[in-house]
Amino acid sequence: MSDKVVNILLVEDDYLDIMNVERELKKIGIDHPIHVARNGREALSMLKGEEAPKISPVPSVILLDINMPRMNGLEFLTELRREPEFSHIPVFIMTTSNEESDRFAAQRLNVSGYIVKPLSFDNFENSVSSLDSFSLFLDLIKLK
Repeated sequence: MSDKVVNILLVEDDYLDIMNVERELKKIGIDHPIHVARNGREALSMLKGEEAPKISPVPSVILLDINMPRMNGLEFLTELRREPEFSHIPVFIMTTSNEESDRFAAQRLNVSGYIVKPLSFDNFENSVSSLDSFSLFLDLIKLK
């Protein structure tokens, strides 16, 4: 593993879900910096360095909730994909929604995976989330 800094951007408005993600990542040995934005607008500001300190280097992966105030996850993802500097960043949707319309909208925006909350890596194989998504997520944050 290299000494390169691997940043993770977590875009989530629920404090308990933020704590859960941080705990689950620590349980599997992930100790990379986690930057938290409470909505899509705040996340874009953090990526661009506008009205918030810029995340540097650019996050290697984004964990994104769909249902948030001000700018929801799908609106954020639409904006992210329009920005050449950020369009390549793998995004994993995390949501309590099992709505097919949300899943299809996320797929059209080239998400890397879709994880149904609450996030638990212990039970990942039994969840609605795909094991392939989990493996890709680990590869992205462990091997950078």
